[in-house]
Amino acid sequence: MKVLKFGGTSVGSAERIKHVAGLVKARGRNIVVLSAMAGTTNTLVEIADYLSKRNVPGAQETLNNLNIRYNSVVDELFDEPGLHNQATAIIDERFSYIRALIRGEYSLAVSKEILAQGELISTALMNIYLNGHGVKSVLLPALDYMRTDANGEPDMKYVATRLLRLLDLNRDADVFITQGYICLNSTGDVDNLKRGGSDYSASIIGAVVDAEEIEIWTDIDGMHNNDPRFVDNTSPVGELNFEEAAELAYFGAKILHPNCVLPAKLANIPVRLLNTLDPHAKGTVIYNMPPDGKIKAVAAKDNVTAIKIKSGRMLLAYGFLHKVFETFEKHQTSIDMMATSEVGVTVTIDDESHLAALVDDLKNFGTVTVDREMVIICVVGDLEWHNCGFAAQAVEALRDIPVRMISYGGSNYNVSMVIRSCDKLEALKRLSEALFN
Repeated sequence: MKVLKFGGTSVGSAERIKHVAGLVKARGRNIVVLSAMAGTTNTLVEIADYLSKRNVPGAQETLNNLNIRYNSVVDELFDEPGLHNQATAIIDERFSYIRALIRGEYSLAVSKEILAQGELISTALMNIYLNGHGVKSVLLPALDYMRTDANGEPDMKYVATRLLRLLDLNRDADVFITQGYICLNSTGDVDNLKRGGSDYSASIIGAVVDAEEIEIWTDIDGMHNNDPRFVDNTSPVGELNFEEAAELAYFGAKILHPNCVLPAKLANIPVRLLNTLDPHAKGTVIYNMPPDGKIKAVAAKDNVTAIKIKSGRMLLAYGFLHKVFETFEKHQTSIDMMATSEVGVTVTIDDESHLAALVDDLKNFGTVTVDREMVIICVVGDLEWHNCGFAAQAVEALRDIPVRMISYGGSNYNVSMVIRSCDKLEALKRLSEALFN
């Protein structure tokens, strides 16, 4: 059995849903994880935001427009009256529920209830469509088995017990449909696995059922060696190991959510990235492969801020870095990259929500300099230190571009450089030319 995950663009219209249904039917008895239809979660976030501001009319109007869109999808998707009536009943039920939430008081729990509705709708429509076209599909509600613990991590024992029981109760099913992204938290309230969480759901499910493979279906044929939005003539990377994939996902490759990697890696289950629009493309397979002496890909992470703390007190002193990192922990700000010298340390962050207070506290330790509008360029591959020349190729490609910071040696799989946002496009193009062409 495999786990097949389809993202929002893959089920973003009636035509796409029909296409995915055909793929699902052709691939046999598997577990299918679906995201909400493209654009739905963003709209639900907007509705929750209106509600948090007590703008009930704004929330209602936005919801009404979304309702019109879904009614059109149902009209296009279902010709047979019985199936159309089933789908309409689901749409009416879900939207009535959201309207009831809008009429009540706002809370974070209410917001998460609203956000969960997109996946509940997309899976219900797919389940009705498959059953109406000769496939015995069974809907496995994610809220019946997917749960996080008090630390926000997947409660794997709970998930395994509940999910395996549901599968055992439906042994005669041709295919199983379930929601990505949504879950219960440790207190039993509806929650989610954050943006990109459907990939994470698929990986957790794959690990629990010991899947043959986890397939992540999107609208691009695998993970490319550079960002095709900005660089011409990129190509899919045929194979990656899990560490390389995790680096690329974290540092900007949008095709895969970083959290997806760990459950599959620990369970030793390959992850294959495939293209819904070109199902015969080979895509990218990610597995526990040995080092192969190659540079694989380049990724870029935007909205980066570099912070330098310089102090003579750091010289030959112990405890200095501990105090600095403790300050970042106090302000709940994670660090991406770090470089140190005898009298200073520079780090990068991607969340400025606590920047002013953070900088104010860091001034207790030295002179603080902040550089905004930066980008991390990450070169990924077999970059163990004894592989001569690889890091030099990456740095040489950017010889005419100012580099604020370099991180090398923290991982065997990447060298990262911080540059100005305005130099990003030129840097990506030069790296492609130097490393792949």
